[in-house]
Amino acid sequence: MNPDASLRPRARDLGVVVGPTPTGPLNALTDVPGVRVGHATVRTRPDVHSGVTAVVPDGVRPGAPVPAGVFVGNGYGKLIGSTQLAELGELETPVLLTSTLSAFRVADALVGWVLEQPECDGVLSLNPVVGECNDGYLSDIRSRPVREEHVRAALGGASAGPVPEGCVGAGTGTVALGFKAGIGTSSRTPEAADRRFTVGALVQANFGGTLRVLGRTLDGPGPASETGSCMIVVATDAPLDARQLTRVARRAVFALARTGAAYSHGSGDYAVAFTTTRPGTAPPLADADLSPLFEAVLDAVEEAVLNSLLAATTTTGHAGRTVPALPADRLPADRL
Repeated sequence: MNPDASLRPRARDLGVVVGPTPTGPLNALTDVPGVRVGHATVRTRPDVHSGVTAVVPDGVRPGAPVPAGVFVGNGYGKLIGSTQLAELGELETPVLLTSTLSAFRVADALVGWVLEQPECDGVLSLNPVVGECNDGYLSDIRSRPVREEHVRAALGGASAGPVPEGCVGAGTGTVALGFKAGIGTSSRTPEAADRRFTVGALVQANFGGTLRVLGRTLDGPGPASETGSCMIVVATDAPLDARQLTRVARRAVFALARTGAAYSHGSGDYAVAFTTTRPGTAPPLADADLSPLFEAVLDAVEEAVLNSLLAATTTTGHAGRTVPALPADRLPADRL
């Protein structure tokens, strides 16, 4: 947990409202029914600021996947499991986010956890999905501090309640747009084809550029984060197939441009999108009905990035480097 995050406002608390579509009750990824989020924070001051974040669709496992899509905006990253996800359009494990050099240990721990589940006694192959960002500016990344016990803690603690943001889990050591960043989340409840759905987004923000809020720029003193990345996870209860979810994931990466992302050479920009509605359980949406969902994704990702910055706190880390938090008093809508 980040004990200071509860004292800091979210974007809406400051009058910064992105788009017209209403949010869910928590304004979080967990507003999507059947989605849980858990964090394990790994911090040993001053040198280690890292962790792991788990996004857990209820009931997902080999043999019971959910439809999913993936989009690569810039492929300078290590999104483990992405090729099978793209090929089959199915997600069969939770999605875990972590630090670059810890991603491989996290994937191995996820495989072990899945194989132990009661329904997986006969499983001989599975496709773990693990994304990463490079937190090496503030954390001793070479120590690879995220281990199996942290993965299990994040998975075991995943809940459908409010999602802690900022310097927690996989966002503990991340930096974005010149300020300390971290985990951020938001949701929307768009109407499409005369039905109301929920769309939620969670970001692990660690990318370069110049922060833009409601069209105005704010310069930050932090590093350019050339070795950064941004991982985005989008969930919905809309009945979409894998091809449509890939289109949703594409909009999630597009949304980073609204916040000032530079999409630099060294930034791995990825989105994974999934639906909790299994095929055949609800009438599918036609492509012509997807525009409200696309808009909802754009707005939710933009607000999630802002929330990741606002919840984060000033951090001094490895090699004595300090990255300041975004001053909340710079963001009220009437001051932009």
